Amino acid sequence: MDQDHDQPSLENAGPSLFGAEEAPAAAYRVLARKYRPSTFADLIGQEPMVRTLENAFDLGRIHQAYLLTGVRGVGKTTTARILARAFNYELPAQDGRPAIDRPTIHMDELGAHCQAIIDSRHVDVLEMDAASHTGIDDVREIIDNARYRPVMARTKVYIIDEVHMLSKPAFNGLLKTLEEPPEHVKFIFATTEIEKVPVTVRSRCQRFDLRRIDAGLLAEHLRKICDAEKVAIEADALAMIARAAEGSVRDSLSLLDQAIAYGAAHSAGGAIAADDLRSMLGVADKARVIDLFESVMAGEVSRAIASLEDQYNGGADPAQVLLEMAEFTHLATRLKIAPETAQSAALTPEEKRRGSQAAERLSIPALTRAWQILMKGVDELRGSQRPLQAADMVLVRLAYAAGMPTPGEALKQLGYGAQGGDAAPASAPPSAPRNAPVAVNAPAPSMRAQSIARPAVATPAPAAPGVAVASFEALVALAEEKREIRLKIALESDVRLVRFEQGRIEFELAPGGSRDLASALTQKLQAWTNERWMVSIVASGGAPTLKEKREAQERDARSGLEADPVVASVLAHFPGAQIIAVRSKDDNAGVIEAPEVQYDDISPIEED
Repeated sequence: MDQDHDQPSLENAGPSLFGAEEAPAAAYRVLARKYRPSTFADLIGQEPMVRTLENAFDLGRIHQAYLLTGVRGVGKTTTARILARAFNYELPAQDGRPAIDRPTIHMDELGAHCQAIIDSRHVDVLEMDAASHTGIDDVREIIDNARYRPVMARTKVYIIDEVHMLSKPAFNGLLKTLEEPPEHVKFIFATTEIEKVPVTVRSRCQRFDLRRIDAGLLAEHLRKICDAEKVAIEADALAMIARAAEGSVRDSLSLLDQAIAYGAAHSAGGAIAADDLRSMLGVADKARVIDLFESVMAGEVSRAIASLEDQYNGGADPAQVLLEMAEFTHLATRLKIAPETAQSAALTPEEKRRGSQAAERLSIPALTRAWQILMKGVDELRGSQRPLQAADMVLVRLAYAAGMPTPGEALKQLGYGAQGGDAAPASAPPSAPRNAPVAVNAPAPSMRAQSIARPAVATPAPAAPGVAVASFEALVALAEEKREIRLKIALESDVRLVRFEQGRIEFELAPGGSRDLASALTQKLQAWTNERWMVSIVASGGAPTLKEKREAQERDARSGLEADPVVASVLAHFPGAQIIAVRSKDDNAGVIEAPEVQYDDISPIEED
């Protein structure tokens, strides 16, 4: 990590306005600048990029343009400056060590140009902020200057930050030079919005996507900096900063700077406590958030509302509390699906223990339902003028939904057996859970049931070319086999069959059908069967189309299903639910498919 090189020396400064024994204090250098990496070895979390560049430099396969993309604070501009150092690294021979005068990423010592590049004052390494230099004139200046060889260094390097903000004419003006730059010129672009960079520019660059830094790795990095700064801080506080930074090293160092300043007035010489950071960041206590989550999922609404109000009075933002609950929901879900998640260094012992307990206690449907309700509640709070009241209503909604049985459990409670539905329905519907009697209002189609076999239209095996087509259904199957999908759909939807025999087809055209269907079908049949066919359209007398037959069978099956006592009981207990498809038992081995239920509007059922 680079050290502070831009602080002026105060020795031999002579008399000053501060008096003979006083000198102005050195300007404080923020942690994000003081500990900015100066070599690839100092970068954290970007190992794939470093390995690729190391191999490219060792093999001499150095590209003329690089495009660095990623979220804020992951090291795009820092990487660009390190690359500029690597292009121009020079080290004279000294004490038997050979001179280095070629591009390399192995920069163990400061080279001839390194310090000037680190301080952004090298004459041959030009940095431009595209946010304030967006026009063609700015790019034209780059193009004109690129023709001249560098003044001091080996390579002239242009670093353009936020390149996506260049105008379209500026991008177009840059294309030719970018594709065939002079041998002494390299371009490095950095952007947070890669999709706004034209594909013509992207195709001329070697692209690297800088990743968000893992919270555990970031906390370890912050620990090393705190040790270097001789700052005592609790591990939970570092983990809190790492999570709040959302993978950004710069954000984490800025928060650490703020935490050190805040903790200096509260720690009384001890370690900076996690409680101090909660007050500073306005986040809720993780343990209290987990308590709130457990109360809600247990249906204890009054206790949950009181806990939220207590946290709100303590300075916690209700939207942040809901986000923390959603994060814990996600953690419990991951622990249930992938138990090895508990080994993450970013988790506190409390999160590991209680997250594992929640994963054992709650089902995947309950966890996913909680996630949906919480995330929708966060959106509601963003536009609400009364965030606490809005958060209360989200907790109420979640508490009532938490105790609601899954669709499969509901069918079992209604008396529908698990062995293909042979059990008789219960004489009376079971009462709702004490903590969360609920009903689901789902105006849109929201339920699928599978219990009654649907008569299917017989579809014989498709005939091979050169073999007689035995029936109209076989003709449809043959069209599907030949991948004539449009013809297959037309045969099913537009043909009301009057007569079918070998070599002759007569049909009535359904409304909306194309009259070219007869000629098209004639050509296809002769090509497929090597026989002559006569296909004609008549005015009337046709039977229903295959599609109309299938729809009629589905209506009959649905009517019979609605008359089933079990299904009727389900529909009565889920107002607004509809049957949208019927499958035979053979389609899914007699298993009832889980209904798709919307939880946007949940209200209690009044007990009889």
